[in-house]
Formats: sequence, structure tokens, C-alpha cells
Amino acid sequence: MKILHHWRLRPAVLLYLVLLGLSTALGVLVHLIPSAAGQEVNNLPLTHVADIPLPGRATRLDYESYDPDRHLLFIAHLGDGEVIVVDVNASRVVARIPDVSSVHGVLAIPGMSRVYASATGTDEIVAIDEATLKIVARMPGGHYPDGMAYAPDVHKLYASDETGNTETVVDVRTNQRVTTIPLGGEVGNTQYDPQSHHIFVNVQTRNELVEIDPTVDRIVARFPLPGADHNHGLLIDSTDRLAFIACQGNDKLLVFDMEARRVVRSFHVGKDPDVLAFDPGLGRVYVAGEDGVVSIFNVKGPNVAKIGDGRIGPNAHVVAVDPATHHSYFPLKNVDGHPVLRVMAAG
Repeated sequence: MKILHHWRLRPAVLLYLVLLGLSTALGVLVHLIPSAAGQEVNNLPLTHVADIPLPGRATRLDYESYDPDRHLLFIAHLGDGEVIVVDVNASRVVARIPDVSSVHGVLAIPGMSRVYASATGTDEIVAIDEATLKIVARMPGGHYPDGMAYAPDVHKLYASDETGNTETVVDVRTNQRVTTIPLGGEVGNTQYDPQSHHIFVNVQTRNELVEIDPTVDRIVARFPLPGADHNHGLLIDSTDRLAFIACQGNDKLLVFDMEARRVVRSFHVGKDPDVLAFDPGLGRVYVAGEDGVVSIFNVKGPNVAKIGDGRIGPNAHVVAVDPATHHSYFPLKNVDGHPVLRVMAAG
């Protein structure tokens, strides 16, 4: 019986050795998706906490935005045309906000008790009251509105008008579009820098980073990005004076020095990097890609070091971080036929 048991294991052992040899020879790193809570993801300092079921069909989920005051996470369910609201403390969905056609971007502004979403299907920016979770206003959003940023000093929202080649500017006090800023190319993500009080925008078909002064709504500088190819994702670490730029055309993360105004580092990341998030307490940058691979970087002042890559789940191209708990949230459109919110804990 003992001999028979070993004999049955031999083919599996041989197959493992063959696959190991092939993966080593080809330089392939195999990533495993966590199947249960408490498992670490490859060499990433992340542990799978839970999967929170999300409503609706197994269709594309896009941007998300977290309000730490109310512990609410707002998720754009692009394929279903609605915004899903998750109470992360209770680990459950508390609302579904419909009639936001092909919603891409979503941005919570806690101080105003307001959430904005880009309804790309109708080329609108939609304002949502965070207390009632109802739509309170709609305004023109150009052509294909996508990511958004908020400049609090001037009470203005800036939306990337991706294929319209402009930046749409909205006065949040009146919920009226006040102007559009021509950018001369297809627009990627938009971010606000609290130190300079300026807006920065990726112009992805020109491989440029554009700086806008929101007091006059004019471009004040254009910065070429050597090594960039279709720079879409953007994150600003204002404290360390760094910008992180995800390039979908060549799967790279560029590190841009905000003081020197130039690219200082470049890293390879997973295929089609999209959304970035920052955990200031741990000094970690997350880069989420369309192929489900997430890359994590450690930031200490001007020094940036890659921690590793790991596959979080299918199509895990969006990430948000709770800076208090250090939990990260990844909306996945299809896990066993249903959308889920995958929750990971930092280790």
C-alpha cells in the first residue's frame, strides 16, 4: 500500500519538475489568485481578507473613490450604468445609484458631502448628494469624460475629456460648467497637487504631463515624459514631491520629480496599468493593471523601490486604499460569474 501510494505520486512530481524547468527557462513567473481569506499573494505584503459580493451583472467596473469620514466606498459599475456604495466597516452594499450611463470616473468630496461621477454614455458629469445618495445635478462633460480631480481653493472640479482633447471645468458651488481647456491630445487621468495648488493632467497621445493654474484655468507648463507611451494613470504624492505616471502603451511606471520637473525613474509593471493608489502611512504606491497584476512600491522621500508584483484577481485594474486600516479594495467584475469587491490587508 505504501509503495503504491508513492507510485501514484510520481507522475505529479515529474510533471511539476517539468513545468518548473520550463518556467525557469522561459523566465515566467506564475501568480496564484488567493482562493480563501488569510492567504498571502505571492511575494506581495498583502493578505486576502474577504470578497464582498457586489450587485448587478458581471460587467466592467471602473474607478472607485473612498470617503474616510463616512467609511463609504463609491464604485463605478460601468457596464451596468450605476454607482455602487459599499460601507467598508459593515462589509456590505448600502446603495445603488442608477442612471449614470457608462459611468467611468467617480470622486468623493467629503467636505462638501458630494460625490461626482462621469456618465460617459451621455457625456455628462453627475452630482450625487452623499447624505441622500441621490443625483442632484447634471452638467455637460465634453466628449467621453473620464477621471476627475478637485481643487478646493477655487471650488472647481476638473474632468478629463478623454477623446474630446480638453479638460472640463465645473464650479461645484453652482454645479455649472464654467469652461473647457484645450489640451491638444487625448486626455488621461487628472490630479490635484495640494502644495502647488495646481492641476496636473496626462496628455496620453503626446506623452506629456500638463500643468494648469486653476485660478485662471490656463496651461502654465508642458513637460515631456521620456520613456512614456500612452501615459494614462496618474498619482501625486505631494509630501514627497513625486508624481507617479502609469503608461499603458509600454507597461511602465514613471516617477516624476515635482521640484525638478522631470522623470527620474522608470519601472516595469503588469500589463495595461490603469489606476494608482497611495497609502501615506506605509509609504506604499499601488499600481493596478488590466491583466489583474498589481505592483507595489515603497516610497521614502525621493527614494522609490519596487516591492513586487502579484496577481490579485481577474481584471483587477482599479484600487483604492483606506489609510486608517491599510486595507486595499479591488473591484472584480467576474468571480465565479458575479462581481465582487476583493479586500486585501497590508502586511
